[in-house]
Amino acid sequence: MPTTAAATDRTTVAELERQLENLFRLGYPALMKTSETDLRSAVERLAARLPDRPSAVRPEDHVPFVIVPAAAPLRQSALLMTKDDRPATLMIEDEHLGLYAPIEAVDLPDAPVYLLTDIDTGSDLTNVTPETAVTTILGRGRTPLTIAEGIALVTQRPDMLRKNKCFSLPASRRGNQQVPAIWISQRAPKLGWCWDRNPHTWLGSASAGERIAG
Repeated sequence: MPTTAAATDRTTVAELERQLENLFRLGYPALMKTSETDLRSAVERLAARLPDRPSAVRPEDHVPFVIVPAAAPLRQSALLMTKDDRPATLMIEDEHLGLYAPIEAVDLPDAPVYLLTDIDTGSDLTNVTPETAVTTILGRGRTPLTIAEGIALVTQRPDMLRKNKCFSLPASRRGNQQVPAIWISQRAPKLGWCWDRNPHTWLGSASAGERIAG
């Protein structure tokens, strides 16, 4: 994939290269039990399918795509999130983290890495319960985000985790009313959970337009 001065254009192959290099820097190939060469090859196959269409998402909440390293363990991935060089913390116990699974309305690609596209951090859904937000998101023809996808988003775009504009990840559930979410605590990312019927003025629900596998 070429690297050019257009790296600030977050809709280009240059942005895909930036994200891939970030995964290398953080040690994701080892986490995924693969090599840098194989991970690069997988991502290059995705490059031909980069989205090239307008989005209805508000620009301030929009991220065109992120690479989701689905084969990476959740705990280790979550702890690699940072914001302003401050490392993330986890509020979800290890034994509970592994119990989260996609909700029935969400189909995940059977692939170790894929693209999540047309992402909306969901600030228009702040002060809306996650339960209601899922209905709204599905009604828009979109899909809510999983824990892994939320981690991938913050890993690549920590700038989108903003004060009073953080987000729930309601595509992941473990059979109770706890909905995972990522917010800012002591100026750093925090992966925790909130109740699905509790609204928060500072917490929306993130969604995406599509998942693309190679």
